[in-house]
Amino acid sequence: MRRSRRKLSIALMGGICFILPPLSSAVETAPRISDREIIESLAELKAGQQTLQQQITDLKESTQRQTSDFRQDTQRQINDLRQEMNIRFDDMSRRFDDMSRRFDDLNRRFDDVTTLLQLLIGALVVVLGGMLAWLIAIWRRLARVEERQKAFETQDDEIKFLKESIGRLHEMFMQLMARPPQ
Repeated sequence: MRRSRRKLSIALMGGICFILPPLSSAVETAPRISDREIIESLAELKAGQQTLQQQITDLKESTQRQTSDFRQDTQRQINDLRQEMNIRFDDMSRRFDDMSRRFDDLNRRFDDVTTLLQLLIGALVVVLGGMLAWLIAIWRRLARVEERQKAFETQDDEIKFLKESIGRLHEMFMQLMARPPQ
């Protein structure tokens, strides 16, 4: 293994030695340029650079104008949306106020109905109480009438007994009177 590595490294070194000299001689010599040509080229480069600089400046200004216009348009749209939202919120507020008034009206109506029901129930209680009191009074009178009727029946029985007793006494008296005296 060591020998094969050694052979490989020797072969690589030899290849590098053979390849590098031709690469180093591949440099080409530049043609001679005069000072005037250099100055003209520099002048052209400066003019091109100024043109590019002007184009960049114009592009910056155009971009700034577009950005400013875009911001203004965006702000205008935002303001319009805010106004529309405020109008909608005002409409919703009015609707909620209307609903609140309607609920207040309904509450008043329920209060009126509740008051009416309380009055009707109170009147019903009074009427029923009066009827109950009247029925109790009638019942008491009926009880008294029944007591008196029983008393009258008892008295009637006593009167019949007394009449019968008087009738017997009268007969006895008549019998005694009809007998001769002794």
